[in-house]
Amino acid sequence: MWIWRAIGSLAFVLGAIGLAIPVWPTTIFWIVAALAFAKSNPIWAEWIYRQPGVGPTIKAFIETGAMGREAKIAALIGMSIAAGLIVIFGYRNPWMLGFGLGLIAIGAVFVITRKPLRD
Repeated sequence: MWIWRAIGSLAFVLGAIGLAIPVWPTTIFWIVAALAFAKSNPIWAEWIYRQPGVGPTIKAFIETGAMGREAKIAALIGMSIAAGLIVIFGYRNPWMLGFGLGLIAIGAVFVITRKPLRD
């Protein structure tokens, strides 16, 4: 149980960084945190679900696997910005380009293929 709590805490802190750095993802880390806290401390998972802005989106994704249109657009815009930064700062390093853009491509395919959130 302490391993799940440690994973949740680390993911939560990584997500919190995204509140200050616009291109750093918050939601995906808080989804991981909520899943880990659901196994170790459900009260903490419920606290994440109550957070304005991201909480309902996270809860809906965990319960249904669906994403709203705005969430998809925001995720893809963030990935596009990150891809641009990788190209700008890593154009001389083919490993950075390949690895970074590859991860972003996998993430983009995942986001695009999520079913739409129904009201």
